[in-house]
Amino acid sequence: MKYMLIMRATDEGVEAFKSIPFEQVIEAMGKYNESLIKAGVMAGGDGLTDAEEGVVVDFSSEPPLVTDGPYGETKELFNGFWILEVASKEEAVEWAKRCPLGPGSKLEIRRVTDVSDFPQDNEWIEKEKQWREDAAASEA
Repeated sequence: MKYMLIMRATDEGVEAFKSIPFEQVIEAMGKYNESLIKAGVMAGGDGLTDAEEGVVVDFSSEPPLVTDGPYGETKELFNGFWILEVASKEEAVEWAKRCPLGPGSKLEIRRVTDVSDFPQDNEWIEKEKQWREDAAASEA
């Protein structure tokens, strides 16, 4: 199963981050990522730029409304993510608890769906399976 760890911050977390030397942050995250890789559970992950560089597309109107960042409250933003391939939600939780984040930071853990979560006789699910098979064959 795949789980996504979604890194969220509060205003307190953002302020705390500013007081830590960036090299220290890089080292701590590097060690954490290395432990995930060595354990064979890291399927992907990246950090994100500041919200000021982001854009929100809001589908509440027609045409959709595009708003440049920053937008929303800090608690609504996420700063990065990991995709872990683990045996259970409990294992994902254990890995999340080891992340070197401080006060004001949170990790949301969500299972990543796969094609088996949807009706197998649906035309689009059948196409999705074929697209994935084709992509895997082209990588080989």
